[in-house]
Amino acid sequence: MTGMMNPLKQDHDVDEVPAHSASPKRSETQKPRLRIRKSHARTAGLVLFVFCVGVLVIRPISYIIDRSLLNDGYKTAFEDPYIGEAIWTTIVLTVGSVALALVLGTALAWFALRLPRRLRWMSTLPVLSILLPSVASITGWIFLFSPRVGYANTVLRNLPWWSDLSTGPIDVYTTPWIVLSTGLSITAFVYLFMSAGLTGINSDLIEAAEVCGSSKLGVFFRVILPLVRPSLVYATATAILLALGQFTAPLLLGRNSNIQVLTTRMFQYLNSSPVDFNAAAALGAPLIVIGVLIVFGQRALLGNQSRFVTHGGKGFKPVGRSSPAGVFWIGAYALITAILPLMAIVIVGLSPRWTADIVPSSFTLDNFREALNSPAIGDAVQNSIGFSLISIMIAIPIGFLCSAILVYGRRFAPLQMILDIFVAMPLGIPAAIFGLGFLLAYSGPPLNLYGTNWVVIAVYVTLMIPFSTRLQTSGMLSLGMQYIEASQVAGANIWRTTFLILVPLMRTTFGAAAALMFLLLSHEFAASMLVRSPNTQVMGTLLYDELNFGSYSIVAVIAIVMTIVSFIGLAFAFLLGGRGALKSL
Repeated sequence: MTGMMNPLKQDHDVDEVPAHSASPKRSETQKPRLRIRKSHARTAGLVLFVFCVGVLVIRPISYIIDRSLLNDGYKTAFEDPYIGEAIWTTIVLTVGSVALALVLGTALAWFALRLPRRLRWMSTLPVLSILLPSVASITGWIFLFSPRVGYANTVLRNLPWWSDLSTGPIDVYTTPWIVLSTGLSITAFVYLFMSAGLTGINSDLIEAAEVCGSSKLGVFFRVILPLVRPSLVYATATAILLALGQFTAPLLLGRNSNIQVLTTRMFQYLNSSPVDFNAAAALGAPLIVIGVLIVFGQRALLGNQSRFVTHGGKGFKPVGRSSPAGVFWIGAYALITAILPLMAIVIVGLSPRWTADIVPSSFTLDNFREALNSPAIGDAVQNSIGFSLISIMIAIPIGFLCSAILVYGRRFAPLQMILDIFVAMPLGIPAAIFGLGFLLAYSGPPLNLYGTNWVVIAVYVTLMIPFSTRLQTSGMLSLGMQYIEASQVAGANIWRTTFLILVPLMRTTFGAAAALMFLLLSHEFAASMLVRSPNTQVMGTLLYDELNFGSYSIVAVIAIVMTIVSFIGLAFAFLLGGRGALKSL
């Protein structure tokens, strides 16, 4: 009986223990466990997020590599009688356009720094070609330099040297002019990189070199170029990637003369009957490898970038007088790459039909009325704007989380390294290749998105992840850690710190990221051509169809609408992000 009562007594004794004597011990043991659980949950969340970004980026690439190995894909692609010519044209296009862009872009950046003070506004002119959609720009070149009815050719044939010609003297549908148009378009990107590098050079270094007797050319090649090595490496890598994956110019200008590069040959396999996905993937796989090698090679070449810090007591100040030559060359570049093509597009859009003669008295708005009343054009404009805005709204938070991990996640170094690789990969792979990857990855079970809006949005978001992340990373780095640390000292948790401190401070960065992404997406053509369907036409793909139909006036109207949409988007981004919103462009 006594033995039976003891457990009851023990239980009773436990129940009678005062609450104040047990709760401190219980709370002391629970707090570390709670912190550990929160830490594990946070780590699991980060791992899941990095995994999702990896799936978004890697899945399309893996499908290309997988399909290229099936059913003699490589054999079909590389035993094609036209493949040798396509490879050679790709090499010529890449080498020629990159060489032109590096020389011209660096020269324009140098001239921009030596503009007279009252003409410093001209330093923004080389960027105009980026603001003009590439499809619209190439269309403008067609209207200017088409052999028979191109406006520029018509003017040139009135000169004594070419007065005996009935066509030409320029044929925009040839390889040299495809190389030239590509090189001129890439020049603007090189200009942005080199201009940023040159403005950061301390003028003391230049003055010291000149005092030691170095000539201006010696200063440029022995002092300036070595100091802007990071900018030069970035510019070269970007130019190679853009040229290697060039799709718009070869497709639009090479179609008449059957000039093909690897990307357009891949596109032809997808539009043949029957469709050969394996051969198309076999042509895309080598471009993936080359692109990834370029991205990581660029990082290896730069190494420790602190070696190139040149800021001192004074900023860059050109020595000697300003250069009038800069005014001429910058003006000429803007005229050829942006102003003349846009003028040609407007003239064709206002003309009843495209002819060699410009007759202002015949200008009419009938083409614009026809376009506005066209359901196809209305749907394409709506799709372009809608897809772009939805993609931006998805890409901004993804980029924010990626940036936060890369900047503040020092405790998760392995995750940082993996995420950095995932973020960088879309930069090294041409948009047309990503379009092919998404077409293969999401055109069948388990997730068939082909023909829906979501496949276009998915490829847009993936392409924009690097731009969203890089811009927001720069914004976070510029803020430093003091605001985050002050918030933590005040007792705010991670959510309050993020939404009450970090997000408001990055408003301008969000505006700049949105501006850049809207600009890029409203221009997007290559990936859209690969994943489009009759229900998911955007402005660029519809322009291509109308160009094939020979509806040149409608083509001009669509190009004008694309340009207007781009500038409206930039204006809104400027209003939302303030004056600093467009600095990253």
